[in-house]
Amino acid sequence: MDSIEKLKAELKIRGFSPLTVRNYTFFVEKFLARTKKDADNLNEDDVKAYISEMFDTKSKNTIMLAAASLKFYFNEVLKKEFSQIPLPKKERRLPEVLSKDEVRKLIDATDTIKSRLIVSFLYSTGLRVSELVNLKVSDLNLDEKTGWVRRGKGSKDRLFVLSENLCDDLKDYLNGKAEGYKFLFSREKPLTPRNIQKIIQGTKNRAGIIKRTTPHTLRHSFATHLLEQGIDIRIIQAMLGHSSLSTTQVYTHISSDQLKKVKNPLDNLINRI
Repeated sequence: MDSIEKLKAELKIRGFSPLTVRNYTFFVEKFLARTKKDADNLNEDDVKAYISEMFDTKSKNTIMLAAASLKFYFNEVLKKEFSQIPLPKKERRLPEVLSKDEVRKLIDATDTIKSRLIVSFLYSTGLRVSELVNLKVSDLNLDEKTGWVRRGKGSKDRLFVLSENLCDDLKDYLNGKAEGYKFLFSREKPLTPRNIQKIIQGTKNRAGIIKRTTPHTLRHSFATHLLEQGIDIRIIQAMLGHSSLSTTQVYTHISSDQLKKVKNPLDNLINRI
């Protein structure tokens, strides 16, 4: 077994997601192609040379991911010491969020029933696109308006809640299909995230939405709109499947509706004069 196969096996044994396996493998393969060295002869200087080249063309987050990939490879596969390489702090950009009107426009701009259900489902549940494509008909209980994400990020199961309107639409959609469909939106094999991204992109263009809009944008919008409704942030954390509350707290910085409701102190001052 070569070192790349060992890397994949080690990642899978540790319970890393397929996306993490793919990303770590990608960066390690790029690194090995650049160095053109046998695994036994690799050292930290090779890593530093590879990482330093990335600063000219790659984002800080990409560089951080590459460094994490190589650290895991050195420590867990090659069994070599790997000191911490000084890296820039991870970028903390606020996620793009659609307004409620923009979400409505997006749903109305879908060109098929299936696409409308996919867009509505992403916004109604806040699921990641990888969770949506792997969702099975058997994971849903439409009578109770609930469903289960099985082995989501971190290999955790979690409950999600569906809107009443969406449940009615899903019942109509699945009528006569339940026996033939293994997955909610496909028969034998799950759709790819790329399939969903194309649907969102085409719908966004028809809706005339200028903001960058991806499946994850609907997840961000779901969380932000819940916060604006006054839902406790810990409940939102559970609904999104975040292991850390700090990850969810980013939405406290982008809740525009709540900011607009704040009474400006200058207005209070002038009213008292």
